[in-house]
Amino acid sequence: MSILQTILEHKRKEIDQARNVVSLSEMKRRAEQAPPVRPFRDSLRGHGLSVIAEIKKASPSKGMMVKEFHPASLAQEFESHGAAALSVLTDSEFFQGDPTYIQAVKSAASIPVLRKDFIIDEYQVYESRSIGADAILLIVSALSQKALEQFYRLARSVGMDVLVEVHSADEVQRVNAIQAEIIGVNNRDLGTFNVSLDTSLRLKPLIRSEAVTVSESGIADSKDALVLREAGFDAVLVGEGLMLSSNRKKTLQQIKQA
Repeated sequence: MSILQTILEHKRKEIDQARNVVSLSEMKRRAEQAPPVRPFRDSLRGHGLSVIAEIKKASPSKGMMVKEFHPASLAQEFESHGAAALSVLTDSEFFQGDPTYIQAVKSAASIPVLRKDFIIDEYQVYESRSIGADAILLIVSALSQKALEQFYRLARSVGMDVLVEVHSADEVQRVNAIQAEIIGVNNRDLGTFNVSLDTSLRLKPLIRSEAVTVSESGIADSKDALVLREAGFDAVLVGEGLMLSSNRKKTLQQIKQA
């Protein structure tokens, strides 16, 4: 069983438990009462290469990255150093995240916030809106085409933007078919967790020209960022490169300067 399959199996059980605590109808009601969203897509369309700075405590590949982990402080730090948006890991079992981190980050920063999790049920879409997410991540390899389109349309109907993540040419065709507005290429293979920027370079020409494009994972410095910018990407999502950096300000600003 791949790492992704293991995560999704656990996520299904997690969702069933959550429904027993807060019903779907109640989650829908909470979503309707959530504050207005911030424009995630628009934040990535500025001049130069935009940076989505990721707030992440741990990962299956790196383990614990930050012992003194304060999402609100990180949000303020990343915003002050020029991040266009923030990505917040909310998966608890494998990334030591928590949905409450979204609320903490939204209170601390003024830029848009992406909820990064493994969305496989409509319940999670409403939950994301209810906790204040401005956008969600949909991983194509985790969803059927029917589910991908359903959750994409649902998220848009409640006001959230959607970062749709691909890793292969077939997946690019699938997201082009639903006319996704923000398409991210994950340089990390979720089956093995190996990383290569060549994935972004190979898939970028296949993505519909109207989409905002994001390269995700494996961006460590300005050299990587420059390669991706020259390939035509609008933005990069940087997680471990920032969280493990000894000088986050310098790392973020160097990537932006690309």
